[in-house]
Amino acid sequence: MTWLPHDFVHPLHVGIPGGGGHRLRPISGADAPLDYPAVMGSRERLWSVFGPAWGWPPATMSYEANLADLERHAAEMEAHQSFNYTVESPDRTALRGCVYIDPPEKRGADAEISWWVVDEEAGGALEWALDAFVPRWIAEDWPFEAPRFIGRDLSWEEWLRLPDA
Repeated sequence: MTWLPHDFVHPLHVGIPGGGGHRLRPISGADAPLDYPAVMGSRERLWSVFGPAWGWPPATMSYEANLADLERHAAEMEAHQSFNYTVESPDRTALRGCVYIDPPEKRGADAEISWWVVDEEAGGALEWALDAFVPRWIAEDWPFEAPRFIGRDLSWEEWLRLPDA
């Protein structure tokens, strides 16, 4: 059973307007050589955001554990269970963040969306471009009526206090 219409086709490559040539694309296990340093290089900040809710990324996360996570995300995407898009650099040689589109864990939404960028992009033009683009992209290209943007519409702390779906 899926949380999306049976005939929904998820976008594959999406340019980020104002993102300096960065684009979104589905993440895969093949991204581990780029994803692992991106995640672990920004681990402290990412833990401060996602740690209380997801327990991610743990300080002891190995390359192999990261690879397994990426392969799981790719399989979930193929099955339309959840979606993890990488933020790919213009020259396609670096991952600069991720966008997550998930079924709701908490009541009051039909999707839960969050995103992050690496430390070097935090507070900069790429993050601002994502902040402007992602809600518009979800509204225009996804079949949701009540998406929730965690960390944007409400804080992670507020989200944690919501009743489970």
